[in-house]
Amino acid sequence: MPELPEVQTVLNTLERQIKGRRIMDIQILYPPIVICCEKEFRKRLIGSSFCGFKRRGKYLLLEMEDVTLVSHLRMEGKYFILEHGSPVDKHDHVIFYLDDGRELRYNDVRKFGRMELIEKQEDYRCFKGLGPEPFSDEFNAKYCYDHLKEKKQPIKQVLLDQSFVAGIGNIYADEVLSLTHVDPRTPACRLSTKQLQELVEKTRYILNRAIEAGGTTIRSYTSSLGVTGMFQLDLNVHGLKICPVCSSEIRKIRVGGRGTYYCPRCQKRKR
Repeated sequence: MPELPEVQTVLNTLERQIKGRRIMDIQILYPPIVICCEKEFRKRLIGSSFCGFKRRGKYLLLEMEDVTLVSHLRMEGKYFILEHGSPVDKHDHVIFYLDDGRELRYNDVRKFGRMELIEKQEDYRCFKGLGPEPFSDEFNAKYCYDHLKEKKQPIKQVLLDQSFVAGIGNIYADEVLSLTHVDPRTPACRLSTKQLQELVEKTRYILNRAIEAGGTTIRSYTSSLGVTGMFQLDLNVHGLKICPVCSSEIRKIRVGGRGTYYCPRCQKRKR
């Protein structure tokens, strides 16, 4: 699933490619992708231009003049920008015809992605009940302590909870815990103040590095806009067999139903 760095990479690329472009027409080939009336969706977007590009957690917020188009890529949603008349792929579900003759296509093999319209707003902090952005001042050691001091769930599971912090997914949760030397099964309430501070710092460090690298290309996910993530070359534990720090064998377990990688020597467990 695309996580915060991949979504940010897609957003940055879309901004470079289509900022100021006007939508001339829309073709909806798989209606369930759109969470509203098709007629209303087309009516409010056709004739509008892409003005602003924001992200909230894993959501793309594409601001038009009077409304915001919200896009969630879910498992394998992708965007393509193609010349007009290019063959339509069987997984192309929504096509935006732009005023420069190109087409912005939403492609999704599993059809899990969704689009909706919301009223344009400046403050998206309360959007979808998401927790603070990892780069915001609100996400700090005190915030973590206040929210985790009574949580007995594994810290890996808490990091994946989008109401705690927005945008972190399975890959980056493993990487953050690797750099903080915390076993993913450790109850969240057992982390020390020092570890919580490190958790905040390493979260920002990992996500920043991943954004700079264009995200992580794992299996079938790429940004599909001429950008291929390279952060997979810098992973410390996720998907690896040997720890690059101590040469121990990396273990794969399940935490909260998610495949989880960790080094048993570098990441000590608190029960």
